[in-house]
Amino acid sequence: MSFPDIRELVPHSGAMVLLDRVLSADAENLCAEVSIHAGSVFYDAPSAGVGSWVGVEYMAQAIAAYAGYQARLTGGPVKIGFLLGARRYDAQVPVFPCDSVLQVHVHQVLQGENGLGAFECRIEMAGVVLAQSTITVFQPEDAKQFLQESMNGAQYES
Repeated sequence: MSFPDIRELVPHSGAMVLLDRVLSADAENLCAEVSIHAGSVFYDAPSAGVGSWVGVEYMAQAIAAYAGYQARLTGGPVKIGFLLGARRYDAQVPVFPCDSVLQVHVHQVLQGENGLGAFECRIEMAGVVLAQSTITVFQPEDAKQFLQESMNGAQYES
């Protein structure tokens, strides 16, 4: 099965699209791929790779791709979402090495009517789990309105 270009599924643009492509997707899961190379965003030459801390963003973008894919299935637009937190992020390696190909798996375990969601995520290389976490996200119905209301509510009186 072929999937849309990853850039059509995430609300990121340019170099900030960190994933390369979607490998598989269904009603509760998505698997995306990212190749680590010297031109990768966040590549660190002294470490010869990308710090494993970037794995949280790989997971978040895979969740965004999942949401974008689900939206496309129903004819809806790709919407902005927010990463609320990463619970128990456990990386088995300090660096994702140059010339490696990672698979980023996300599995939806919770989706509330209010836009809150939770995903079990893992990053694998050749079937070996390199990192895992539970990621909590929020996708408001109207992100622009949500941000405006948040900014207005964040104003403090002195």
